[in-house]
Amino acid sequence: MTTASTVPATARPVADSAAATTSNRRFLGKAWGILVGIKDALVLVFMLLFFIAIFAILSGRPNAAAVRDGALVLDLAGVVSEQPADPAPFAALQGPVTRQFRARDIVRAVEHAASDDKVKVIVLDLDRFLGGGQVTLERIGTALDTARKAGKPVLAYATAYSDDSYALAAHASEIWVDPMGGALFTGPGGSRLYYKGLMDKLGIEAKVYRVGTFKSAVEPYIRSDQSPAARTMNQAYADTLWEQWLAHVVAARPRAKIAAFTGDPAGAVEGAGGDLAKAVVAAGLVDKTGNRIAFGRRVANLAGVGPDKDRPWKFASIRLDDYLAANDADDSGDEIAVVPVVGTIVDGKAGAGTAGGTTIATQILDVVARGDAKAIVLRVDSPGGSALASEEIRQALMSARAKGLPVVVSMANVAASGGFWVSTASDRIFAEPDTITGSIGVFGIIPTFSGSLDKLGIGADGVTTTPLSGQPDIFGGTSEQFDRVVQASIENIYGKFTGIVAANRKLPVERVREIAEGRVWSGGAARQLGLIDAFGGLDEAMAAAAKLAKLDPAKVHATYYEPQPDAFAAMLADLFASDQDDEPEARGMLAVLGARHTLLAARAVSDVERLVAEGGSVQADCFECRSLVATAAPDATRLSGLWSRLWLLVAR
Repeated sequence: MTTASTVPATARPVADSAAATTSNRRFLGKAWGILVGIKDALVLVFMLLFFIAIFAILSGRPNAAAVRDGALVLDLAGVVSEQPADPAPFAALQGPVTRQFRARDIVRAVEHAASDDKVKVIVLDLDRFLGGGQVTLERIGTALDTARKAGKPVLAYATAYSDDSYALAAHASEIWVDPMGGALFTGPGGSRLYYKGLMDKLGIEAKVYRVGTFKSAVEPYIRSDQSPAARTMNQAYADTLWEQWLAHVVAARPRAKIAAFTGDPAGAVEGAGGDLAKAVVAAGLVDKTGNRIAFGRRVANLAGVGPDKDRPWKFASIRLDDYLAANDADDSGDEIAVVPVVGTIVDGKAGAGTAGGTTIATQILDVVARGDAKAIVLRVDSPGGSALASEEIRQALMSARAKGLPVVVSMANVAASGGFWVSTASDRIFAEPDTITGSIGVFGIIPTFSGSLDKLGIGADGVTTTPLSGQPDIFGGTSEQFDRVVQASIENIYGKFTGIVAANRKLPVERVREIAEGRVWSGGAARQLGLIDAFGGLDEAMAAAAKLAKLDPAKVHATYYEPQPDAFAAMLADLFASDQDDEPEARGMLAVLGARHTLLAARAVSDVERLVAEGGSVQADCFECRSLVATAAPDATRLSGLWSRLWLLVAR
């Protein structure tokens, strides 16, 4: 008799466990498959976005082949600078980025357009222009005058004009303004912040070491207002800049009643019934009112209609970047090396827009080592900075002169303090009447917090082995011995500064000390005092360098020795800034004035941060001059020198 076999009860859990394991494996397999699918999808999406971004960047790159007959459009939505700063790759993620235009690129484009049959008209779009140095704008204005004399129409448009935008627009053959806009001119001047009251409340003391009655860069930390000496100096150079601005505008546009309008702007506007656009037309400052469509139709009549024939106000246009790509700079003849010193002079290396002492000295020595250049032109647009870095640049220039290379300095908007220090290693110095220079003085500043600790009930005590142990003591305060050592060092460096100036300018040291003391001078006053040799811009400096090198000035070309932009950083900056054109933007008179002052405020904050960061180094700097240089916030810098090292020791 056969009996059916049965599965032992003990085997059932094993079977159930195996089934569960199989089920889990299937679930994990499916989950893994889903994750892999998501990963692959994300990779595809990111690759697609990446290639779209690359396409967008490349399509926005300069394209020489895109140049056709039409209007050369100078859409100056940003600031004009002697040397734009390196783009910060991720800056656009934090907000809109102010574009910087290289002044010499604009000049080259306009000068070439003057004789180019493809360019029917030059358009100045100044709706979002935030300014530039006065000397730099005059240089562009001269190029626009050249184009007009060659028979090329120049048309300017803006919703609202300010001092800087009108300095360019005045050179146009037609000036247009939006009927809802107008023009207001504020002139140089304005308030700066003084922190003494706040520092007293916080118990912070600024230990200041300086030479120079007029070296007022440290005043915001030791006063609640400007000193009488600083007020006298600031008023003098502000008046000079305003007089020069008025003179240039009148020369460019004689029919404009600029003096009457700037003397009583409220009366002019009230007389026009509150219509600012009508008031500026009545004053001869503007030729026509009209919106962008009306202005576009006018340009189209001169340059032709663009590809979209259904929109006759869309005129045929040529982008500035494309035009520059299609027309390289002339490189015929002998080489003159142009070395820009732009922005704050700092110790060590730095990118474009900041004058790194080691970077610029290396470039000068490279000029000597290559042997191609017959002379050097130092293009200075700097309020100064580190005394150590300034001397490093000067020594490199002296080495070039020792090798037989003539050195000529071309001062742009500002060449003050350290900017003048580096200029002394030259055969000749050129400046414009409204260049700001001088400020021969040095200082150092270190904050101490003993009062702050007292307010918090915190004491500071310790032991010493020498008179300088623990110095500078930012918690207990600096010692008398330390103060004496630093002050003596500052005075010694000031003595070297004045001695260098006396030797280069062939003046008695006593005379140099009379005109030094940290005082700022206009180019006109500087020439009378013997601090510069002649009036002139970069072209005049190039010609003088050629003559010193026994060359024909008409047969030389400039080769610029300066930091090259990081291509990858520029690509990232373009990538993250690509959406900015779609962001809303304020326009009109108040928006223009507000944007400019916001930019100045940002620079002021940056200057304060830099002064605190470099508090341990000896500075040959002119903080009053910084608003005259159109640059972005300075890059992070490296510090060196005795006082920098002492500061870094206690700041770690």
